[in-house]
Amino acid sequence: MTEKLVLHEYAQSGNCYKIRLTAALLGLPLERQEYDIMNGETRTPEFLEKVNANGRIPVLQMGERFLPESNAACFYLADGSKLVPEDRFGRADMLRWMFFEQYNHEPNVATMRFWMAFVGEERLNEAQRGQVESKRAAGNAALKLMDEHLAARPFFVGSRPSLADVALYAYTHVAEDGGFTLSDYPHVEAWLRRVEAEPGYVPMSA
Repeated sequence: MTEKLVLHEYAQSGNCYKIRLTAALLGLPLERQEYDIMNGETRTPEFLEKVNANGRIPVLQMGERFLPESNAACFYLADGSKLVPEDRFGRADMLRWMFFEQYNHEPNVATMRFWMAFVGEERLNEAQRGQVESKRAAGNAALKLMDEHLAARPFFVGSRPSLADVALYAYTHVAEDGGFTLSDYPHVEAWLRRVEAEPGYVPMSA
Protein backbone atom coordinates (compact mmCIF):
# COMPACT_ATOMS: atom_id res chain seq x y z
CA MET A 1 0.00 0.00 0.00
CA THR A 2 1.80 3.08 -1.27
CA GLU A 3 -0.79 5.83 -0.74
CA LYS A 4 -0.57 8.11 2.27
CA LEU A 5 -3.01 7.10 4.98
CA VAL A 6 -4.49 9.67 7.36
CA LEU A 7 -6.84 8.79 10.20
CA HIS A 8 -9.27 11.50 11.27
CA GLU A 9 -10.00 10.49 14.84
CA TYR A 10 -10.66 11.07 18.53
CA ALA A 11 -7.96 9.06 20.28
CA GLN A 12 -10.14 7.81 23.14
CA SER A 13 -12.68 6.31 20.76
CA GLY A 14 -12.59 2.55 20.42
CA ASN A 15 -13.88 2.83 16.86
CA CYS A 16 -10.87 4.98 15.98
CA TYR A 17 -8.55 2.65 17.88
CA LYS A 18 -9.71 -0.30 15.74
CA ILE A 19 -8.18 1.34 12.70
CA ARG A 20 -4.93 2.22 14.47
CA LEU A 21 -4.64 -1.34 15.79
CA THR A 22 -5.32 -2.84 12.36
CA ALA A 23 -2.63 -0.66 10.80
CA ALA A 24 -0.16 -1.50 13.60
CA LEU A 25 -0.70 -5.26 13.30
CA LEU A 26 -0.06 -4.95 9.55
CA GLY A 27 2.92 -2.60 9.87
CA LEU A 28 1.21 0.19 7.92
CA PRO A 29 2.21 3.81 8.62
CA LEU A 30 -0.75 5.96 9.60
CA GLU A 31 -0.86 9.70 10.16
CA ARG A 32 -3.36 10.94 12.73
CA GLN A 33 -5.58 14.03 12.75
CA GLU A 34 -7.24 14.58 16.14
CA TYR A 35 -10.67 16.17 16.65
CA ASP A 36 -12.33 17.16 19.92
CA ILE A 37 -15.76 15.59 19.61
CA MET A 38 -16.81 17.04 22.95
CA ASN A 39 -16.46 20.53 21.47
CA GLY A 40 -18.16 19.81 18.17
CA GLU A 41 -15.09 19.78 15.92
CA THR A 42 -16.65 17.12 13.66
CA ARG A 43 -19.75 19.27 13.13
CA THR A 44 -18.07 22.27 11.55
CA PRO A 45 -18.96 23.20 7.95
CA GLU A 46 -15.40 22.42 6.85
CA PHE A 47 -15.45 18.91 8.34
CA LEU A 48 -18.91 18.16 6.98
CA GLU A 49 -17.94 19.34 3.50
CA LYS A 50 -14.46 17.84 3.22
CA VAL A 51 -14.25 14.82 5.54
CA ASN A 52 -17.62 13.27 6.38
CA ALA A 53 -21.06 14.73 5.72
CA ASN A 54 -22.36 12.51 8.51
CA GLY A 55 -20.31 14.48 11.04
CA ARG A 56 -18.68 11.44 12.61
CA ILE A 57 -15.27 9.92 13.09
CA PRO A 58 -13.29 7.83 12.42
CA VAL A 59 -12.65 8.55 8.77
CA LEU A 60 -9.73 6.98 6.89
CA GLN A 61 -8.30 9.24 4.20
CA MET A 62 -6.37 7.85 1.24
CA GLY A 63 -5.17 10.75 -0.86
CA GLU A 64 -8.33 12.58 -1.90
CA ARG A 65 -10.65 9.72 -0.92
CA PHE A 66 -12.38 9.49 2.45
CA LEU A 67 -13.80 6.30 3.97
CA PRO A 68 -16.03 6.62 7.07
CA GLU A 69 -17.19 3.74 9.32
CA SER A 70 -14.57 1.96 11.40
CA ASN A 71 -15.10 -1.60 10.23
CA ALA A 72 -15.11 -0.57 6.57
CA ALA A 73 -11.81 1.26 7.10
CA CYS A 74 -10.33 -1.77 8.87
CA PHE A 75 -11.35 -3.99 5.97
CA TYR A 76 -9.82 -1.59 3.46
CA LEU A 77 -6.48 -1.80 5.28
CA ALA A 78 -6.59 -5.55 5.85
CA ASP A 79 -8.08 -6.90 2.61
CA GLY A 80 -5.76 -9.61 1.34
CA SER A 81 -3.74 -9.72 4.56
CA LYS A 82 -3.33 -12.20 7.42
CA LEU A 83 -6.22 -10.49 9.26
CA VAL A 84 -8.79 -11.68 6.71
CA PRO A 85 -9.40 -15.45 6.47
CA GLU A 86 -8.56 -17.02 3.15
CA ASP A 87 -11.60 -19.30 2.89
CA ARG A 88 -15.05 -18.08 1.97
CA PHE A 89 -16.81 -19.25 5.12
CA GLY A 90 -14.09 -17.82 7.33
CA ARG A 91 -14.46 -14.39 5.72
CA ALA A 92 -18.23 -14.51 6.18
CA ASP A 93 -17.84 -15.64 9.79
CA MET A 94 -15.43 -12.75 10.40
CA LEU A 95 -18.06 -10.35 9.03
CA ARG A 96 -20.68 -11.98 11.26
CA TRP A 97 -18.69 -11.04 14.36
CA MET A 98 -17.98 -7.56 13.02
CA PHE A 99 -21.73 -7.05 12.52
CA PHE A 100 -22.33 -8.42 16.02
CA GLU A 101 -19.85 -5.88 17.36
CA GLN A 102 -21.68 -2.99 15.76
CA TYR A 103 -25.23 -4.10 16.54
CA ASN A 104 -25.00 -5.96 19.89
CA HIS A 105 -21.72 -5.01 21.53
CA GLU A 106 -20.78 -1.42 20.67
CA PRO A 107 -24.22 0.18 21.24
CA ASN A 108 -24.14 -1.13 24.81
CA VAL A 109 -20.55 -1.61 25.98
CA ALA A 110 -19.21 1.49 24.24
CA THR A 111 -22.20 3.65 25.12
CA MET A 112 -21.93 2.74 28.80
CA ARG A 113 -18.22 3.61 28.73
CA PHE A 114 -18.95 6.99 27.17
CA TRP A 115 -21.74 7.76 29.61
CA MET A 116 -19.88 6.67 32.74
CA ALA A 117 -16.30 7.72 31.93
CA PHE A 118 -16.74 10.79 29.74
CA VAL A 119 -20.17 12.30 30.39
CA GLY A 120 -20.56 11.24 34.03
CA GLU A 121 -23.58 9.44 35.43
CA GLU A 122 -24.72 12.55 37.30
CA ARG A 123 -24.91 14.49 34.03
CA LEU A 124 -26.97 11.98 32.05
CA ASN A 125 -30.34 13.24 30.90
CA GLU A 126 -33.56 11.54 31.90
CA ALA A 127 -33.77 9.43 28.74
CA GLN A 128 -30.20 8.22 29.15
CA ARG A 129 -30.67 7.38 32.81
CA GLY A 130 -33.68 5.33 31.83
CA GLN A 131 -31.53 3.23 29.48
CA VAL A 132 -28.62 2.50 31.81
CA GLU A 133 -29.92 -0.80 33.19
CA SER A 134 -31.06 -2.13 29.82
CA LYS A 135 -27.76 -1.23 28.19
CA ARG A 136 -25.83 -2.81 31.03
CA ALA A 137 -27.87 -5.99 30.69
CA ALA A 138 -27.43 -6.06 26.90
CA GLY A 139 -23.69 -5.43 27.26
CA ASN A 140 -23.35 -8.29 29.70
CA ALA A 141 -25.32 -10.54 27.36
CA ALA A 142 -22.88 -9.72 24.55
CA LEU A 143 -19.87 -10.42 26.79
CA LYS A 144 -21.42 -13.71 27.93
CA LEU A 145 -21.95 -14.84 24.35
CA MET A 146 -18.34 -13.92 23.54
CA ASP A 147 -17.09 -15.80 26.61
CA GLU A 148 -18.98 -18.93 25.64
CA HIS A 149 -17.68 -18.78 22.08
CA LEU A 150 -14.08 -18.33 23.24
CA ALA A 151 -14.25 -21.24 25.67
CA ALA A 152 -13.37 -23.63 22.84
CA ARG A 153 -11.12 -21.52 20.61
CA PRO A 154 -8.29 -18.99 20.88
CA PHE A 155 -9.78 -16.36 18.55
CA PHE A 156 -13.18 -15.62 17.10
CA VAL A 157 -12.55 -17.14 13.68
CA GLY A 158 -10.00 -19.92 13.20
CA SER A 159 -6.71 -20.27 15.02
CA ARG A 160 -5.29 -16.79 14.48
CA PRO A 161 -6.53 -13.22 14.90
CA SER A 162 -8.76 -11.64 12.29
CA LEU A 163 -10.56 -8.34 11.98
CA ALA A 164 -13.29 -9.88 14.14
CA ASP A 165 -10.84 -9.87 17.04
CA VAL A 166 -9.66 -6.34 16.31
CA ALA A 167 -13.23 -5.02 16.17
CA LEU A 168 -14.29 -6.71 19.39
CA TYR A 169 -11.07 -6.03 21.29
CA ALA A 170 -11.31 -2.25 20.96
CA TYR A 171 -14.21 -1.66 23.35
CA THR A 172 -14.03 -4.94 25.28
CA HIS A 173 -10.63 -4.22 26.81
CA VAL A 174 -11.93 -0.95 28.28
CA ALA A 175 -15.39 -2.28 29.20
CA GLU A 176 -14.73 -1.81 32.90
CA ASP A 177 -14.75 1.96 32.29
CA GLY A 178 -18.46 1.49 31.69
CA GLY A 179 -19.10 -0.55 34.81
CA PHE A 180 -18.72 -4.06 33.38
CA THR A 181 -16.72 -6.69 35.29
CA LEU A 182 -14.39 -8.54 32.95
CA SER A 183 -13.37 -11.06 35.62
CA ASP A 184 -16.88 -12.50 35.17
CA TYR A 185 -15.74 -13.59 31.70
CA PRO A 186 -12.48 -15.55 32.08
CA HIS A 187 -12.33 -16.72 28.46
CA VAL A 188 -12.70 -13.13 27.28
CA GLU A 189 -9.91 -12.06 29.65
CA ALA A 190 -7.60 -14.78 28.30
CA TRP A 191 -8.44 -13.75 24.73
CA LEU A 192 -7.59 -10.12 25.50
CA ARG A 193 -4.11 -11.22 26.62
CA ARG A 194 -3.66 -13.24 23.42
CA VAL A 195 -4.52 -10.23 21.28
CA GLU A 196 -2.10 -8.08 23.28
CA ALA A 197 0.67 -10.63 22.67
CA GLU A 198 0.41 -10.29 18.89
CA PRO A 199 3.44 -8.79 17.10
CA GLY A 200 2.79 -5.14 16.29
CA TYR A 201 0.13 -4.67 18.97
CA VAL A 202 -0.21 -1.09 20.24
CA PRO A 203 -2.33 0.04 23.22
CA MET A 204 -5.10 2.58 22.86
CA SER A 205 -2.96 5.18 24.64
CA ALA A 206 -0.06 4.88 22.18
